[in-house]
Amino acid sequence: MRTIQFRQAIAEAMSEEMRLDETIYLMGEEVAEYNGAYKASKGMLDEFGPERVIDTPISEMGFSGIGVGSAMNGNRPIIEFMTFNFSLVGIDQIINNAAKMRQMSGGQFNIPIVFRGPTASAGQLAATHSQAFESWFANCPGLKVVVPSNPYDAKGLLKSAIRDDDPVIFMESEQMYGDKGQVPEEEYTLPLGVADIKRQGKDVTIVSFGKIIKEAYTAADQLAEEGIDCEIIDIRTVRPLDYETIFESVKKTNRLVILEEAWPFGNVATEITYQVQDSIFDYLDAPVIKINTADTPAPFSPVLLKEWIPNSDDVVKAVKKVLYQ
Repeated sequence: MRTIQFRQAIAEAMSEEMRLDETIYLMGEEVAEYNGAYKASKGMLDEFGPERVIDTPISEMGFSGIGVGSAMNGNRPIIEFMTFNFSLVGIDQIINNAAKMRQMSGGQFNIPIVFRGPTASAGQLAATHSQAFESWFANCPGLKVVVPSNPYDAKGLLKSAIRDDDPVIFMESEQMYGDKGQVPEEEYTLPLGVADIKRQGKDVTIVSFGKIIKEAYTAADQLAEEGIDCEIIDIRTVRPLDYETIFESVKKTNRLVILEEAWPFGNVATEITYQVQDSIFDYLDAPVIKINTADTPAPFSPVLLKEWIPNSDDVVKAVKKVLYQ
């Protein structure tokens, strides 16, 4: 099995699907001539040409609407946002058209479209370029929301997202595009809505997703040196969310810590916490702890940014707290 970068896994997933289906195309800012803002579409213009790899003006509302309309007419667009912060300009098309069209048309229209690009913080990009939007889109019925954390998952999940007949929000990270991981050369897909137990453990369950899960791995290694055995679950798909995998793990460990790079109010961790206490409350030996960013816009100062975003030390403290240590 070869080792490739996250950006290459994304490009391979799109290219392989485009070779199989001529109705698939990629559209967004700088996806063609520049090979993608983060080089996640490198070489695709050369292979598929300007009719299927399409550079757009800086007009997210416009090209999101074009994508939704073309999906209604038999195409399978991939719409890239340079960052999901910019998706707010086109959110009316995503929420009021893509997500609702199947129901509003009485099932006459499917919207097989993927909106993809980076989410959350990426260093010193300040308040308007550092927001996590997973819970925003997951709040809307009709959308599927996928947030991979490594190249293997990214490729398999993106291929499934492209084949899905419903709109999928596929969220990456600017800070993961250079990450390397093992990815098979042969064809494979991963199902949407299925979490993955990345690390088996018996003392506490840590649930996370996206790039912030790396802090959970670091914390688990540190805690292992102290004899604390952490089980780490990568939910991978925020909606539909695989509650059963989380429930079965908590039934075993009796403790739950949730790590998410998002503001504290009304996020994915809040939903998981509710579902766990509602469904398996009697298995909990400690209150659920959720770890989030500070409840402020993201700062620009690197000193403040370090305090704003969760880290492995926060995870270690939370695990010890649920273990009453």
